Amino acid sequence: MSSAFIPYCGQSPVPGAVTWNIDPILALVLCAVAVAYALGSSGTAAPTIRERCCFGTGLFIAAASLLSPLCNLSVALFSARVSQHIVLTLVAAPLIVAGRPETIMAGVLHPGAGRGARHNSFGAIASGVAFAIAMWTWHMPGPYDATLRNNVVYWLMHITTFGSALAMWHFLIRDRSHAAAVTAVVTGIQMSLLGALLTLAPDPLFVAHYATTWPWGLSPLQDQQLGGIIMWVLAGTLFAIYGLAAFAAWLNADEDIAKPIQLSR
Repeated sequence: MSSAFIPYCGQSPVPGAVTWNIDPILALVLCAVAVAYALGSSGTAAPTIRERCCFGTGLFIAAASLLSPLCNLSVALFSARVSQHIVLTLVAAPLIVAGRPETIMAGVLHPGAGRGARHNSFGAIASGVAFAIAMWTWHMPGPYDATLRNNVVYWLMHITTFGSALAMWHFLIRDRSHAAAVTAVVTGIQMSLLGALLTLAPDPLFVAHYATTWPWGLSPLQDQQLGGIIMWVLAGTLFAIYGLAAFAAWLNADEDIAKPIQLSR
């Protein structure tokens, strides 16, 4: 990295010198999202207390991953960047979606809109594909290194990964269909495959970290392997759980549809 350029999360830190991200614009945007959700949480289609807690927790976790020292640490360590992505896409995103923010938006744009859920097999598959493309793209050497050399590219990375994750979780949580269940399983498989490839690569792939990992007691290859294991094992385990839950929801939905038919006989 050029010494004249400062990445969005700051210069690569050393142990004992990790800093918080004090970007006032990002903090203002996050606060605006929270206020908009709170103001919109009224009416007949208002989120339940549980859903509001999910949204608040998810937004807090997203804010923490972007504003805490994890942001600065991700400049030095690939494994920290992977951890940030896992937190954003597999923890914060599903919690935010569970808070039904789209219902609040629909209520604002179309007063009187309710909770009606729509099954959309194409949407579930398309959002899963978009998420997979984003994850593979931004964990490849060229695009990844570009995020630490250009802050516009950095934010493009976050917008595409987090945005596609929100879209995917919308369908995985709302749709009790076979497409949602398959999408959950396939997403887990592709993330595990990406993690395995990063872990088993014989050489370090990311030029941006050739000189930043050593103060943390890791070679660039060891740091890459740690990031790969986090994606391979942690993300794979989370999606195995999510996939089982999605299949259970699909089976329960089929049972609910079959019950009226059985009673009518």
